[in-house]
Amino acid sequence: MEKQVGSITHFYKKIGVAIVELSDSLLVGDTIHISGHTTDVTQKVDSMQMEHQNIEKAEKGQVVGLRVNDEVRVKDLVFKVTD
Repeated sequence: MEKQVGSITHFYKKIGVAIVELSDSLLVGDTIHISGHTTDVTQKVDSMQMEHQNIEKAEKGQVVGLRVNDEVRVKDLVFKVTD
């Protein structure tokens, strides 16, 4: 099952980091699915940063940076995968 937790607002291709505006909470260790017209990436959240500081948990309304395993695009949706 998947629940939308945010959307991509920016992608830094050289460093493989996506900026996500959250509509729900997200934890390091959660499995996410990023989906868009040409995007289909499923991965674990290995690290998350806010204002260049590592964080373990982010809340609704916050904007965070996530390292991603593949290219994503602005407006792609981010879903948390649950059992």
